[in-house]
Amino acid sequence: MRGAKEAKTAGLLLRVVAKSVDVIIILAAVEILPKAGFLAGVGYMLIGDGLSGGRSLGKRLLGLVVLGKEGLACQVKESILRNITLGGGIILWKVPIIGWILAAAVFALEFIILIGSPEGRRIGDEIANTRVVEARLEEAV
Repeated sequence: MRGAKEAKTAGLLLRVVAKSVDVIIILAAVEILPKAGFLAGVGYMLIGDGLSGGRSLGKRLLGLVVLGKEGLACQVKESILRNITLGGGIILWKVPIIGWILAAAVFALEFIILIGSPEGRRIGDEIANTRVVEARLEEAV
């Protein structure tokens, strides 16, 4: 892994597509196993970035990696911290109307913070002290 200072911060489009892949995986789990799938999906949202060397499946496919302190790959604890807001949003989504509004507000706030951050960090990244970077091609596989 390149040093943390050498690593290029991941672009917004790559991050959105990677998270979209992860959301598709979550939706598939919910569809296949309606009751257990929801819990599995929330669990995956929380720990996904701590698996496989700081890469959820979406990030792995797009060659991204989440780095924690000192430029090391994100661990499960950091993944839970960085994704707690998104996991909470998914849980809120189960509550009709008010939950949908609150969930949409959580997702919108995360996205706005990400767009406005010069370091490309969202609220979850600030909480967990992480950042998403592009991995070198040979590391992304």
